Amino acid sequence: MAQPKTVWDDHPEPLTVASAPVPEYGSGSLADLLPTLAAGLGVPDMSAAITELTPADRNCVFLIDGLGWEQLRAHPEDAPFMTSLLATSRGGTGRPLTAGYPATTATSLASVGTGLPPGAHGLPGYTVRNPDTGELMNQLRWQPWTPPGPWQPYPTVFQLAHAAGVHAAQVSSPTFENTPLTRVALSGGRFLGRLPGEDRVDLAAEQLAAGDRSLVYTYFAEVDGAGHRFGVDSDAWRGQLMYADRLVQRLAEQLPPRSALYVTADHGMIDVPFDEQHRIDFDEDWELSAGVALLGGEGRARHVYAVPGAANDVLTCWREVLGEQFWVASREEAIAAGWFGPRIDERVYGRIGDVVAAARDDVLLIASEREPKESAMVGNHGSMTPAEQLVPLLEVRS
Repeated sequence: MAQPKTVWDDHPEPLTVASAPVPEYGSGSLADLLPTLAAGLGVPDMSAAITELTPADRNCVFLIDGLGWEQLRAHPEDAPFMTSLLATSRGGTGRPLTAGYPATTATSLASVGTGLPPGAHGLPGYTVRNPDTGELMNQLRWQPWTPPGPWQPYPTVFQLAHAAGVHAAQVSSPTFENTPLTRVALSGGRFLGRLPGEDRVDLAAEQLAAGDRSLVYTYFAEVDGAGHRFGVDSDAWRGQLMYADRLVQRLAEQLPPRSALYVTADHGMIDVPFDEQHRIDFDEDWELSAGVALLGGEGRARHVYAVPGAANDVLTCWREVLGEQFWVASREEAIAAGWFGPRIDERVYGRIGDVVAAARDDVLLIASEREPKESAMVGNHGSMTPAEQLVPLLEVRS
């Protein structure tokens, strides 16, 4: 999905499900990155889905949370080093990857680490219903507690690489070492916790050199945090982008021989104005809330769980109210369109909303009472628009 498939200033009424620009699962999505690198390292049962990439003996993935393709291209003066690498993206094609739907951290990190799309790994949103309990489960914070293994039973690419004799390591904040999300998405090999960004990239370079075949992952969260709090293009956001750019250059300058560094992100971000036109409040809208038992997902990528027997009525209402600004689909329509990938595991089916709503315009469906913190965020993400969906895959080789 290097180019959007729709004309963004043309407003069909309502938006059709088929007009949503579905992620490039199987050829150019985040879920395809680690399997492609692992295949080049000789890990069994891995396939090189991103055909533009050339194998390397030592591979490092540096994921910058929240740094979308469009945001990077819009700020060349703040990220001169990464800007100089734009032509290297996706194996020198100068094209981005797609994050996957929804374009949100828990979903994307699971896609990166397992090499599977959301319909298989089973983290298809920020919050989703647990069919076993009927409760909303926050998959980023893992609340309420849910046994991680049954929720996401597949091995990670790091585990498979480690079993194949590849030196596998994750270098990240110590805070993440024992979280359930790390366990289901990024575990395998060694986890090395470091707080300062400079220490983190220095250690990532050391870990690359620690094996003849290496697969190393490192992560930087602050670009995303500044975007949520202050907005994309705020002074705080630009400052974090500048810092991330310096970290990327520092790591690139330390690559051991026969290495490839890939810089990517889990999603992009857009700012949504604070007015009633752009922020629709579910908690104050009797039409949208009628027949809804649970509201999941997030402001730009909603899972809607209907009370028994009300799913068709909820779908009809949501299309009438939101259909010019959101792609609104039934669960079956979203699955058939491939929003969550080419297959949906049985255990994942009930986690997807009876109705799924993905924002096309710069709007947000907030829930001011249920989700006060999320409703107050300036920068948001989750949907399939290019600003949220497209992520870089910058490359440096030694």
